[in-house]
Amino acid sequence: MASLLLKLSRLPSRICVPSVRNGLMRNRNLLFYRPASDLAHLQSVKEKIDTKRNSALLGGGQNRIDAQHKKGKLTARERLSLLLDEGSFIEYDMFSEHGCTDFNMDQKKFTGDSVVTGQGRINGRIVFVFSQDFTVFGGSLSAVHARKIMDKAATIGAPVIGLNDSGGARIQEGVESLAGYADIFLRNVLTSGVVPQISVIMGPCAGGAVYSPALTDFIFMVKNTSHLFITGPDVVKSVTNEVVTQEELGGSKTHTTLSGVAHNAYENDVDALARVRELINYLPLSNKDPAPIVKSDDPADRIVPVLDTVVPAESNKPYNIIDIVEAVVDHGDFFEIMPDYAKNIVVGFARMRGRTVGIVGNQPLVASGCLDINSSVKGARFVRFCDCFNIPIVTFVDVPGFLPGTAQEYGGIIRHGAKLLYAYAEATVPKITIITRKAYGGAYDVMSSKHLRGDTNYAWPTSEIAVMGAKGAVSIIFRGDAENAEQEYIDKFSNPFPAAKLGFIDDIIEPRTTRHRICHDLDMLATKELSNPRKKHGNIPL
Repeated sequence: MASLLLKLSRLPSRICVPSVRNGLMRNRNLLFYRPASDLAHLQSVKEKIDTKRNSALLGGGQNRIDAQHKKGKLTARERLSLLLDEGSFIEYDMFSEHGCTDFNMDQKKFTGDSVVTGQGRINGRIVFVFSQDFTVFGGSLSAVHARKIMDKAATIGAPVIGLNDSGGARIQEGVESLAGYADIFLRNVLTSGVVPQISVIMGPCAGGAVYSPALTDFIFMVKNTSHLFITGPDVVKSVTNEVVTQEELGGSKTHTTLSGVAHNAYENDVDALARVRELINYLPLSNKDPAPIVKSDDPADRIVPVLDTVVPAESNKPYNIIDIVEAVVDHGDFFEIMPDYAKNIVVGFARMRGRTVGIVGNQPLVASGCLDINSSVKGARFVRFCDCFNIPIVTFVDVPGFLPGTAQEYGGIIRHGAKLLYAYAEATVPKITIITRKAYGGAYDVMSSKHLRGDTNYAWPTSEIAVMGAKGAVSIIFRGDAENAEQEYIDKFSNPFPAAKLGFIDDIIEPRTTRHRICHDLDMLATKELSNPRKKHGNIPL
């Protein structure tokens, strides 16, 4: 007993020694207490935490928040509250601060620095987010800012959504800030094809900052308030003597209609964030997940009589391919990607029997649906995204060929057209193809033909599968003696039978049964297993 008491006497004074009665120590928990000085210290720490937390929530301060609102823009935290399910946001690194001491920067510190990062839920599904805070140093990127972005998403397996509103690198930090950009670029590349990456440009995004969004899967912009360019108007004027406004140089219209950098633009912050929520519903969380399936009350065997008359009897008369898409997919819901760029091809997401599918279709309303440089690149990138994330591809074909002309040849239509061919050939996801009318020449091969491992390929009775149109073919075959030959060629080749006889078409179907066929085939192909030859990676003609 003396030995036990000696050991207890050596314990720190903060520990309350258990009582000993009648030579026995009762089995009681050790109780801890703090002296008054320690309690005061703890209270001080708690107050400091609360002060820092409130400071982080204010960002650059109320005056800068007001200035942000006057521009028609929300703050970083307001954007996250709209993007994510209510109460689901869990913030990381709220107390981070930059470590720069040059140019009196040690006197200008903001808790959390210029970005808000964390995870949350969209319709109950986890996503990782970062939102650049323009009220803090104009959202400029510092070293600590860079370290906060994207680290956990690939490990967990969840999409990354970036809300960009930044003036670029933080000049005061010099090369350390540039290194931060490179770190982010590397993360973008290593995460590509692992989890979906979405960028929303909600303010300026200039210089090196533009390359992170460029490496992501989708870029959305806000009209009038977002700008995306390598060098601003002043630099352009000093170097090239061109006079151009910010909007003309890098506004949403420029990038959604001319450059193809952005996938769509929306009226304001609220609209853009709502559309991102909608897009996320179509996407799997990572490349390990199958395409999402939601409950659908649209019958899989629904007959669509309107499809029997949607394609005009005259082969040179246009129609809208989106009319076919919306008639076939669940409830007519089609989330189109890049609707204002390369309009001669249509791409986007829809659902068939509740399952997400990628839709690709030639658009006869624009350039007769010919493939050109821009449409080939647009289609190829979309097909590759679907293949990355296990999303089946449904292709509607009405293509008279590749667009002829010196502009296309000089611009590299051979190389760019090969991108779409490469994407379809490489894809191992289920591929279902419906030829609605023309499928001419090399463009027939490119558009998910049976020869590129198409799983099921159908033709409507209106389809024409041939090397070229009748008029051109006859002028070559008969060399001037073509008075009655054109009708002969039409009878022989301008129909689906030659391809069907050779097994290049699985069936000639009534248009009204198209939805039923697609839904049936998607169920059949749900267990499809196909892999490409082992290699480090292919060498797509970039």
